[in-house]
Formats: sequence, structure tokens, C-alpha cells
Amino acid sequence: MKRLIYIVFLMLAVASAYALPMNVECVGKATQVINGNDTLFIFKDNIELKSKLGVVDWYRTDGTLEASGQEQIAPDEGGYYIVQGTTQYSPFYVFRCPAADIDFKAAPSCTATTLHLTGNVSAFNYIRKDGSAGSYARACSVDYNALAWNGEEWTDSAVHTDMRLARTLNLPAIYGGTDIKLCYDTEIRTKLEADSTCAEITLRDSDIIAVNYHLESLATIRGEKGEKSNELNRPTDQKCITASTSDDYSGALEVAFYSNPTPSIHPIFYRWSIYKSSELIATRNDRDIRYEFSEPGMYRVVCYVNSAACTLDSSEMKVNISESYLRVPNVFTPDGNGKNDEFRVSYRSLREFHCWVYNRWGKLVYQWTDPSRGWDGTINGRRAAEGAYYYVIRAMGTDAPKHAKYVGLKATYNSRKRKSDESVVGVYQLSGDINLLRRKK
Repeated sequence: MKRLIYIVFLMLAVASAYALPMNVECVGKATQVINGNDTLFIFKDNIELKSKLGVVDWYRTDGTLEASGQEQIAPDEGGYYIVQGTTQYSPFYVFRCPAADIDFKAAPSCTATTLHLTGNVSAFNYIRKDGSAGSYARACSVDYNALAWNGEEWTDSAVHTDMRLARTLNLPAIYGGTDIKLCYDTEIRTKLEADSTCAEITLRDSDIIAVNYHLESLATIRGEKGEKSNELNRPTDQKCITASTSDDYSGALEVAFYSNPTPSIHPIFYRWSIYKSSELIATRNDRDIRYEFSEPGMYRVVCYVNSAACTLDSSEMKVNISESYLRVPNVFTPDGNGKNDEFRVSYRSLREFHCWVYNRWGKLVYQWTDPSRGWDGTINGRRAAEGAYYYVIRAMGTDAPKHAKYVGLKATYNSRKRKSDESVVGVYQLSGDINLLRRKK
């Protein structure tokens, strides 16, 4: 029990030793700052301190006696503590509010804008009683307008950055002319009811050398928006770049690529490189480009943007073009309910297509060459009879060999690597029955 009482007494003694505001008070306008376990007093003008305990001895934290038997003193900046009798009280540190003497210049570069400050930017530095060094960094803020991509264009965007005051301050690259405002010691000076301290310069467009860009792609929309289609991987909006190559059955997927550079009075240069796997297949030097992808595969579209002084790291987009595909149903129900009303194939990446439909006596009743369309179950405007019909389909995918050709119900092409009776990738010759059924209402 006695041990517990001793520990509590010791804790109270330590707590009271650090209750500095009860023992020392500031004379004149000052503000208190807590820096970890250290207490700092920052004065607007002259430093004056008064003991709340009456007459005390005043010591510097290095142990030097500053004043003996005095209630009030006007010391220099630094660390102090008071002693009354045999009791030493916790140390404190006093400073004057720094003069408003800071100015700066801006040095823009390709990747950053550096502010070089002149004047007093020093932190509040002090030595504790145990000889260790303490420091309280002064604060500053920087305000300017940056260019930000809003989804459609580059627009001005106000930037406010808080940081520690230092001889050099680093900001992100700035892409357009703007006023840069530096304010420092704002919180301290506000508490001291002192005038604000700010410096300001204007960064002109002619000073800006950094460039940036926002790479975008727009794929060609196939047909009217929202139109039903039997084509797999069909682009449904202009942002889609994972698709088959058939574009309104033209045999290619056209994609527009936009670099969207930041506005600049400096010349900007562009280099586009298009790769299929690791093979470079095309280069362009325009600001924006269009390219038709006519073969399946994984593509990389790489854009390099640079000015006379700066070269940006490359940015790339991937385009995945699917292999060809063709599947045929065995039944359709042209009963007008909006479901399976036409005989249509399911496909992707075709560059040729032809389908013939025959009745049971071998008479041609319908044919078409656009795989996105089909037979609606009518013959010369009249409803065809229910039952089985016979179809023949010839189609060529964009992944078919360049010289592929049709041979009977087999496919071949002019190559010594394949025998004439082998089936060829991307070449389709299909035949079979399609059943026309109408549900009873």
C-alpha cells in the first residue's frame, strides 16, 4: 500500500513539474506552442516573463544563472527554467515572432516547380536541459492554379498546399501561367494578432516548359446505340476497345486515339507506336490518330509526348481484338414476340459472309451477306411454312490466312504447310437444318 501511495505521489510531482503555465506567465502579447513534451512561447515583440511563484531564480537550460531573486525578467531567445528553494520547475523556450522578410523565385522544370526562398526560414531551435536539441518547424502554405483534367478538357484548378518552411519548396509540375502565393507563420501571427506575411509572384506562360497529356480512345459504335445485335464483343459505347474487328461488317475495328495535351505556347511533338505483341506495326506523328485493327490479337498503343525541353514517359493503352467466331442455331420462332424471331448466326470478327436458305425441294428461298442480319421467316412477303429448311454458309474471319479460299465444305489456302483437305482457322463452310416453328397464341 505504501509503495502504491509513493508511486501516485511521484506521478503527481512529475505532472506538476510540467504544468508550466501555472508557474510562469508571459508579459505582453504571446502565444503558446506545444512541441511534443516541450512548451514554447512566441512573443509578438519583446520577450518578458513573470513568475507566478513570486521571487525565483532564472536559469538557462545549459545551467547558466540568468537572474537571481527576481519575479520578472526580459531574456533573450532560448531555453529557461526557474528554481525556488530546492525545487526546479520544468523548462520552457521563448522566441520572437520572425520578421516578414521572406521572398522567393520559381524555377519550373519538366517534372516539378521549385520555389527558392530568401530571408529567414529557420525553425525555432533550442537546447534542452539534458543537452539534446529540439526544433519546431515553421509552417507555410502555397496557393496557385493548376491544370486538371475534368474528363473532357484541361481546366484551372485551385491548389492549396501546406508544408514546412524551408529554403527550397517543391511543387508538382505547373503547366500554365499562374500567380503563386506563399504565406508563412500564418497560424502564429493570427494568434498574435499580427499582420499576415505573404509573398507573391507571377509565373508566365513563357516560363512554363512542362507538358502533360491525357490519353483517350474512342471506338466506332456499330449501328444505333442500343440496337440489338448478334455480334459478340460488339462495342456498345465509344470507350470500348475490347471487341471483335467487324465494324458494321467492314472487316475492321476503327479506334480513334487522342493525346489531349495541356495547352502550351511551346511546340509539342508526338510519336505513336502501335505494337502487335512485341512487333512494331505502325508509327504516327500526329497529335491524334485513327487506326483500323483488322486482325485479332493483343495490341499496345504507345504515345510519347514531348516539348523542346521535356520528354514525358510513355503512356499506353491496350486493345484486345478477339478471334473470329461463327455459330448457327438449329431453330427460330418468327411469332412476333421479340424473342428469336429471326434466323441469325452468332459471330465476331468476320470479313466475309454469305448464307443461303433452301426449302425441302432445294429451292432457294432467301439469302443475305450481312451477318448482323437474318431471315425473318417470310418468302416474298408471305409467311413461310413451318418445318425444316436447309442452309449453306460460307464465311471468312479476319484471322483467316491471307490467301485462304473455299473448297467444297472444306477450306484450304495456298500454302505448302497445309494439305488441301485440312480445315483452316478463320474459314467457315457450314451446312445443316434450321427449323422454323411458330408458337400457338
